[in-house]
Amino acid sequence: MDMDYKKFKKLFPHLAEEISRKEMCISISGVRWHEEEEEDELRNPGVISFIRRCRTEKEALEVIEWMEKRGEISKEYADDLRKQLKTRGLRSFGPFKEDGYYFKKYYFKQRRRLE
Repeated sequence: MDMDYKKFKKLFPHLAEEISRKEMCISISGVRWHEEEEEDELRNPGVISFIRRCRTEKEALEVIEWMEKRGEISKEYADDLRKQLKTRGLRSFGPFKEDGYYFKKYYFKQRRRLE
């Protein structure tokens, strides 16, 4: 359905006002095209975890090729990852995982459980 903003505003004035004010904006930090079973990334990191540690697209391509060569991911999945990297960029896989990421995420999570 194609509609210009004036017509949209006339039909949905309150919604148009909310959208123009951007009050309810939600940031999306990553995109997943394949449904994967949720794994414990601390014990068994997947290709996305490795890609999120990359600083450049070249590094991410090397990770994808390495995982494909080892048989960790299928050729089709590797092709999909390359396509996403090319069209949406490196950070479409999620924010960069800084040094100490796992320590911060899991140590404090475990510590809270014990308290």
